[in-house]
Amino acid sequence: MKKLIQWLPILLIIFVVCMTGCSNSKSSEDKSVKMNDNSNARLDSAQLGSEQADFYSNEAGKVEKTTESTTTLKVQNQMVIYQADLALRVKKFDKTVRSLEEKVLKYGGYIAESNVSKEGNEQVSGSIKIRVPQKHFQAFLHDAESQAAEVLQRNISGQDVTEEYVDLKSRLKSKRVVEERLTTFMKSAEKTEDLLKISADLAVVQEEIEALEGKMKFLENQTSLSTVTITLYEDKIVVPNIEKDKLNTWEKTKKQFMKSTNMLLAGISGLIVFIIGNIPVLAILLILGFLVLFIYRKKKYKNRQG
Repeated sequence: MKKLIQWLPILLIIFVVCMTGCSNSKSSEDKSVKMNDNSNARLDSAQLGSEQADFYSNEAGKVEKTTESTTTLKVQNQMVIYQADLALRVKKFDKTVRSLEEKVLKYGGYIAESNVSKEGNEQVSGSIKIRVPQKHFQAFLHDAESQAAEVLQRNISGQDVTEEYVDLKSRLKSKRVVEERLTTFMKSAEKTEDLLKISADLAVVQEEIEALEGKMKFLENQTSLSTVTITLYEDKIVVPNIEKDKLNTWEKTKKQFMKSTNMLLAGISGLIVFIIGNIPVLAILLILGFLVLFIYRKKKYKNRQG
């Protein structure tokens, strides 16, 4: 009995130690289970994150590919409006105009405007506005410049309208979708008020669609055909014409003789008219002249006698 009492504290200590060890093992197991759960949750979230990352990366790749294809499409279908202004000095105006008209027909273009002006007989000028297909733009310019004796001015400009055209196209597509939806709503509308409102909205959308289509057609026309304005100048050396009568000496002599004869006859006729018409006055003057002369001689004679 004494031995049992002596070993009792030791047994209690062993029992406490065992209980502590069991509790520690359970807590460690619980912790391990929690850690496993946490690790599994993290793994699941990591896997989910990777899947989302893969999804967004794929979508980004698709967007990039779409952007690249769109960019490539824009570059391949680039829309540029070309315009050129030429000022040419030519030797023969009419011949050059006919040659340019033949070149326009050759390249499948047309003359949009033409005018000619003359300043007396010394200068002839004119301008021609021509539309030619864009693919023949450079070739036509070279042909036009080859017709000139001198190129006075050459201006070429290009306006890139690709972005504007693509924007109009996307807006048109959106408006088409709205038009289809409004048409569907109109078919299923039961109330008159709803039908009227949808009809008004549909009319507005259709007007916007027509405006967008008009702008797109204008850009397509401007880019498919280039505009070339050519101003032509021709300076002429005018030699005055010599009349044949001036080169005929005999005719000139007869004319001069008749002129002098007429002048002489006119002078004689005038003298006769003057004398006959003034006989009374001339008679008085003549008498007075004789009297003066008589008195002068008489005085002179007296002086000599004296």
